Amino acid sequence: MAQKGSKTDRERQQAEALKRNLGLRREQAMARRDADLRCVAQVDKTVAGLDGRREFSTMGVMPDHWIRQMALEQAMISPFEDRLHREGVVSYGLSSYGYDARCSTEFKIFTNIDSAIVDPKAFSDKSFVDRSSDVCVIPPNSFALARTVEYFKIPDDVLVICLGKSTYARCGIIVNVTPLEPGWEGHVTLEFSNTTPLPARIYANEGVAQFIFLKGDSPCEVTYRARAGKYMSQTGVTLPRL
Repeated sequence: MAQKGSKTDRERQQAEALKRNLGLRREQAMARRDADLRCVAQVDKTVAGLDGRREFSTMGVMPDHWIRQMALEQAMISPFEDRLHREGVVSYGLSSYGYDARCSTEFKIFTNIDSAIVDPKAFSDKSFVDRSSDVCVIPPNSFALARTVEYFKIPDDVLVICLGKSTYARCGIIVNVTPLEPGWEGHVTLEFSNTTPLPARIYANEGVAQFIFLKGDSPCEVTYRARAGKYMSQTGVTLPRL
């Protein structure tokens, strides 16, 4: 009877151990399933995010034929040069993926003869002397303002960035222009910085900067025109406004 009881106890213990083992395996399987589900959800979230970015952030650099069409049909650039002029001048006109704009004969050259303070909130025209010439000489370590020959009208779904010509950059002359925003129009005010210890020349009616047109998938909600930007429809060389 004792042997029979011992055998029954062992069988019961084995059955309980098997039950515990099965329960542990079931818990492990459920944990792996939950982890897999979390991983799938994270992947779906990542893909959705990437799809959203593709939907709302796509901007393409526009080629020469698009620039030509917009210039001729919607006066996006006026006057417009249909080809790149290079003979004996700093190149200007239509390029492969941009437009090389020219500098006009209007210049404002920085001077400190009146000990004026440069203050963007209260800018004084006494900081500049006006010149109208085919060539502008910028003093060493100084700068000048000018404007483009071309008048730009930027579409509501286009942003324009500007890069200075390498010909001037290789001479230590930096051309700076902020982006042209959707809906903006006017002459572009140019800033030339002479970073050298020598006088530097800028040539009017020749190329100074390349404008690159980035087109979005749709027009923006609020254009520069709609918010009545302070430099809207500017003509001539425009000083800072507040």
